[in-house]
Amino acid sequence: MKKLYILILILATSNVFAQNDKTKKADKLFKDLRYVKAAEEYKEIAIEEADAYVYEQLANCYYNLFKTKDAERWYSQTISEGNTKPDVYYKYAQMLKANGKYQQHNDWMAKFAKAKPRDKRAIAFNKNPNYIPQILAKVTKFEVKNSEINTKNSDFGAISTGSTVYFTSTRDGGRKYGWNDQPYLDIYMATYDGDGELSKAVALSKDINTKFHEGTVSFSPDGKTMYFTRENYYDGKFKKSEGGQGTLNLYTATMSGGEWTNVKPVPFNNDEYSVGHPAVSTDGKTLYFASDMPGGIGQSDLYKVAINSDGSFGEPENLGGDINTEGREFFPYISSNNTLYFSSDGHLTIGGLDVFASKVKGDSYGAVRNLGTPLNSNSDDFSFTFNEESKKGFVASNRDGGKGDDDIYEVNLINPICDVDYVIVVTDKETGAALSGANVVLADDKGNSVGSKTTDSEGKVTFKVECDKSSRVEATIQGYVPQQIDVNSGDNPEKVVDIPLAPIEEIIEDVIVLNPIYFDFDKHNIRQDAAFELDKVVNVMTKYPNMVIKVETHTDVRGPASYNQRLSDRRAKSTVQYIISKGIDASRLSSEGKGESSPLVDCKKCTDEEHQQNRRSDFIIVSKD
Repeated sequence: MKKLYILILILATSNVFAQNDKTKKADKLFKDLRYVKAAEEYKEIAIEEADAYVYEQLANCYYNLFKTKDAERWYSQTISEGNTKPDVYYKYAQMLKANGKYQQHNDWMAKFAKAKPRDKRAIAFNKNPNYIPQILAKVTKFEVKNSEINTKNSDFGAISTGSTVYFTSTRDGGRKYGWNDQPYLDIYMATYDGDGELSKAVALSKDINTKFHEGTVSFSPDGKTMYFTRENYYDGKFKKSEGGQGTLNLYTATMSGGEWTNVKPVPFNNDEYSVGHPAVSTDGKTLYFASDMPGGIGQSDLYKVAINSDGSFGEPENLGGDINTEGREFFPYISSNNTLYFSSDGHLTIGGLDVFASKVKGDSYGAVRNLGTPLNSNSDDFSFTFNEESKKGFVASNRDGGKGDDDIYEVNLINPICDVDYVIVVTDKETGAALSGANVVLADDKGNSVGSKTTDSEGKVTFKVECDKSSRVEATIQGYVPQQIDVNSGDNPEKVVDIPLAPIEEIIEDVIVLNPIYFDFDKHNIRQDAAFELDKVVNVMTKYPNMVIKVETHTDVRGPASYNQRLSDRRAKSTVQYIISKGIDASRLSSEGKGESSPLVDCKKCTDEEHQQNRRSDFIIVSKD
């Protein structure tokens, strides 16, 4: 993607001023973003004369063209000449990473972090310097397939609306752009053929496509308004910034008679900075975009702006430091479940640009997640769009093995995008010591067991669960009171769950103190929550082999007293039978049904909750020794 203009950012490289007459021509080409020609000029100078400035500029050319091996070579040269700029360290590290040299990447990122410790990229790296193997080891979330629509040129930015797919391409030739000596970009549309392959790509009309760049698109929910990126060209006039640079603007168009017409610029465009990469929320009320406008956090930030009911716009708002970094954030896409997808080279990546996801929560954003391989690669991966209902979408990449410079890949979701690692830590409640060998069971919100594991020497087990799911975690070990807690996973990558277990003695008085053993109305079967509490009785009686227990079971006051007496007898017997089934000798247990004679809550017009409190079992210690 660095080979394309998509978002023209002068900040992507250091400011350039001619160092001497020898570099004057190369500097002018560089300033005009003509990196192919500039690299040729700098290389000629570098052959004749070793110069740290020339080496850096040559490296920057290849960095922007994403020629990673050439960029790595020349950044190494400029550093060997004594260049200690933190940003040179950073770019050198990124090229090493793109070339698969992960340990060297870590070494230079450590130097960058030491030189620029307050940089968000440095902070993120210091927190997790060995993050690359962790990302590579993640559960694969997507299948990817190179699309038939690709050509030998650049193709990217695919988005589906109905049965039509729109995308951006340089396929039709024409005049070339100085950045990479490729043709200018236009917007195309294609449809699926009978075999499910994209075909019949057609360029949009000249109302949309001009002799300048047109880029990625997004649509209103009703499909009648298109938002698209174009260079600063409108009403027959092309404008540059005061510094002579082209910028990107956002435009809208409306569908009329089967054609996109009535092109209009949005009011927050500006000649001095770029605004592009539109993404409309599924309710049509918010437009997300990328910009290098003043006041941002990094080289390119993501913003949002309200779309009012009359089609007007509010004031753009920066998405803030949870999303934006000192690097570059591009290509936002907001899905139907309010997940924000975007590409970034400022968050922790495995290559150049990687695709990330964050759940939108009102005005805040959840944890930013790298979506892992094979969606991401050691190259640039960008312009991700995704249908949450069909679980299909598109991503673009300039990875090895494609048909062209940038290719469109069709993606298919095979595992949940958002997951959380539960780290369960089981300890002794009194001493805080880790309890090795405890059995930990994870159940879903309906009580169905998902899995069980045994704690290690540190008292830990790990489960992977989907984000924003309710779970129940149960921990048991001989000699301790079992504990059961409800947990919501949230969306942070890791959630630590502490379960302190009390020694059995804490629940023994004249009776065994448990959470209430409840029965459903007019039922005597043991409920799942009751079984968990009865296991505590089993643990106590196992630890004290001479203990004798009497089970007294009670009903609520509904129904005839004689019926309630018989019901309580059945409940008492089923309670005893459960304990016996766990290996406790029947001679150590007795039972008595108390009916409605001893209510815990004496009420004439009881609530459902009060009735349930009266349907209970008590465990009386007859003897302990």
